Amino acid sequence: MQLLQHSFCPHSRFIRLVLGEYGIAVDLTEERVWVRRPEFLALNPAGTTPVLIEDDLVVPGAAVIAEYLDERFGAGHADRRLLPPDPGERVEVRRLTGWFNDKFFAEVTEYLVQEKILKRHMLESEGGGPPNSAAIRAARTNIRYHLRYIGWLLNARNWLAGDRLTYADLAAAAHLSVADYLGDVPWDENESAKNWYARVKSRPAFRPLLAESLPGIDPAATYANLDF
Repeated sequence: MQLLQHSFCPHSRFIRLVLGEYGIAVDLTEERVWVRRPEFLALNPAGTTPVLIEDDLVVPGAAVIAEYLDERFGAGHADRRLLPPDPGERVEVRRLTGWFNDKFFAEVTEYLVQEKILKRHMLESEGGGPPNSAAIRAARTNIRYHLRYIGWLLNARNWLAGDRLTYADLAAAAHLSVADYLGDVPWDENESAKNWYARVKSRPAFRPLLAESLPGIDPAATYANLDF
């Protein structure tokens, strides 16, 4: 398998965590989506990462890739299946996975990645330039609401969607990992969310993410610290 991705694209990180949990080897190819390579657009006209390629099959987008991986490998992992077999449980996992990959992204990580990371590498004609401070402030305000929601879920659950680790946890942790690298997660505001994230990022599948860095942007002190 080959995964076209960006190291600090939260959707790419989500799929990498899924692959890591399932022990699936994959070749990573860094894709600079703002360049809009014609060859990449031919694979995914939406122009977004990640894109999974297996032999002649092209699977575009995190949501489609997650479903594909469940169909291909999920049943073989029994109680470690990341999208549980029960229909009702699957609904809740899908709901929360969509919450983080869609809502959290639109309200938090899309702002942070665009303003703090991508603009540094983009030409002015591609949308580059100085960061928009209003967008960054909005992300920092919105993330507090999401942390409270995570804490609320964990008041009655061991993991976000129920009694075991699922796609929901990996999606949430993938987005938070990007914000955490940039120092934009107020962990002291919700102990339940902080303890849950510490559990997720202590898993072996998370290690490759914690080893990555951005040229010119040092990670926050909490990023690779498992006991933060």
